[in-house]
This record gives sequence, structure tokens and C-alpha cells, in this order.
Amino acid sequence: MDSTLYLDLGSPFVYLAIERLDRFEFGEVLSRPVSLGALFKYTGRSSWGMGPRREVGMAEVQARARAYGLPAIRWPQGWPSNYLHANRMALVAEEQERLEPFVRAALRMAFVDGVDLGGEDACSEVARSVGMDAAGAHARAGDPEIKQRLRDYTEQARAAGVWGVPTLRIGERLFWGDDQLEIAAAARP
Repeated sequence: MDSTLYLDLGSPFVYLAIERLDRFEFGEVLSRPVSLGALFKYTGRSSWGMGPRREVGMAEVQARARAYGLPAIRWPQGWPSNYLHANRMALVAEEQERLEPFVRAALRMAFVDGVDLGGEDACSEVARSVGMDAAGAHARAGDPEIKQRLRDYTEQARAAGVWGVPTLRIGERLFWGDDQLEIAAAARP
């Protein structure tokens, strides 16, 4: 059964899901970068990280990381920032069959090392760490084809019923949130 994990590199809950995904027997899971900001526009929502729930949400992420046995969360300065370029770089990594290691390295850099992925230097470091040519990847990330692919992936996710990340799709069922991995695993046929 095909499975897809919809993600945005700016989400600490995506970090929590990615780090735990291998603990479950989902088989092959396709990572699918989307623009969470665009999903917010579609749904009329906004990031909890920019509102009155910020401190509560950050504490929840930190508590879950501890409960899951993951390293302590280090928040990037100014989080959340603009992750559009980072998500486009992920699509370049996808073209080069480096998506999975790129996503893991980027999320660890953001939420374990506390580095803002909104800057090109951070994306360059991630690209180099997974064997990509950083300069070439940045150039490709600015290509209209890559920009359109991110829009297309986001629209496809929205059409499938995704309204937040991480969302794991198994067959036609959607499981939203890192805390739904256990439920998703139990629901697998």
C-alpha cells in the first residue's frame, strides 16, 4: 500500500515524525515537500508559532522530543522564518535521489542544532552534507520548474485533504500529526 508523508521543513512536528518514522513498519514512505504557508492560505489558518499559543506549542514539542527519546530541541533564532527556499532545495534533492537524507539533515540542523533554514548558508551546508553541489542546487531551486513543482505538490496535498503537516497518507487515509504515527501503524492492513 502506498504511503506518503507530507512535510514542510519549518515544522518541528515534522522533525518529530521523521525521526520516529523508522520505528514503525510502514514499508516505503514517500516524502512529499509542500508549502505549509500555502496550505494555511487555503484553509485561512496561520502558524501557532506566530500567535498566542507559541510558548505552549514550543513546550509541547520539547516534551514530545523528551518522551520519544530524541535530543533536546534547540529553536532556531527567529523561528518560524521563511522556509520556501529550503523546501525548494528539498525538491532539487528529490531530483538527485537525495530527498530522504536531505530532509533528515535539514530537520536535525534546524531543531537539534538550532540553525535557521531560512538562510542560504544553512541550505548549502545541508546540501553538501548529503553529497549535493550546493551552488548548483541553489540555482536549480530558483528555476520556475521547481517553484511550480512545489505549488503542484501543495495543491495535490490540499486536494487529498491535507491541511497541516506532518500528514501521513496510507492508501486513502490521512493521519495528521507526529502523535498519530502509532494510530496509523495500528490501522495498517
